[in-house]
Amino acid sequence: MKPFRVVGVIGKRREPNIELLREVCATLRRLGCDVLIEDNAAFGSSELATRVDRDQLAQRCELIVVVGGDGTLLDAGRTLAATHKPLLGINQGRLGFMVDVPPESMHEGLAAVIGGDYVTEERLLLSASVERGGSRDGGTRLAVNDVVIRNQATIRMIEFETWLDREFISNHRADGMIIASPTGSTAYALSGGGPLLHPSLSAIALVPICPHTLSDRPIVVDGQRPIRIVIRGVDRAQAMVTFDGQTSETLEPGDVVEVSRAAHPLSLIHPVGYSYFRILRDKLRWGSGPSSAHERV
Repeated sequence: MKPFRVVGVIGKRREPNIELLREVCATLRRLGCDVLIEDNAAFGSSELATRVDRDQLAQRCELIVVVGGDGTLLDAGRTLAATHKPLLGINQGRLGFMVDVPPESMHEGLAAVIGGDYVTEERLLLSASVERGGSRDGGTRLAVNDVVIRNQATIRMIEFETWLDREFISNHRADGMIIASPTGSTAYALSGGGPLLHPSLSAIALVPICPHTLSDRPIVVDGQRPIRIVIRGVDRAQAMVTFDGQTSETLEPGDVVEVSRAAHPLSLIHPVGYSYFRILRDKLRWGSGPSSAHERV
């Protein structure tokens, strides 16, 4: 694989992240890289990295290293996916489904990746818009994990319809609906009883949140066909739509939320030996107990 020479770093400038940010930048410099760091993550010294904004980071870097948890990578993924710049995650969060390089193996992992010893992966992104009165003034939003329609700060249900392209699926009375990408199938959708989707699939999961009818179950649909959620009633509750749980918009009866596969994927880099199923075993504690022969291979 192609080695990297100009590398960007994104992270949060707060303890204990700051020390790991310094270590990452110092390691990259020792490996012969030109290092750029996002200005809101930069620390005092300019000897290890050049401070730039995120737009410059995307323009100038060949690889972007994200230091933090899955939330930090979600934010970077939404804003940088259109640039096709690959992301490598150094885990300093809690779960780390996406930021899969642990701090204790950061030096070895970076050395391998910078030298060209890595694997690439492309993951489906969600593109969403809200139509109100026939117009979409709010533009298009991206989500790495999920688009969630839910009631807002009340315990009352909302009523809505689901459509796949122009094909009617069902009416719903529920607390909401999770529309999850394969990446997001291990997040909110999983806690709502949704299925795990392998990240290579072109598929989207629809997971009702606490539906009034117990037969209203999660379903997996073709990722190539747009999904439309039509808000019919909010039962004296306000409805809202959130994108990766980080941005939101209030919904009204008659609004239509359309979710589809984004035109461009999220590009990720992993060290050689990365296994999605190993991540699941570790994070979800599958097969807890004595290690199997497969694990020792």
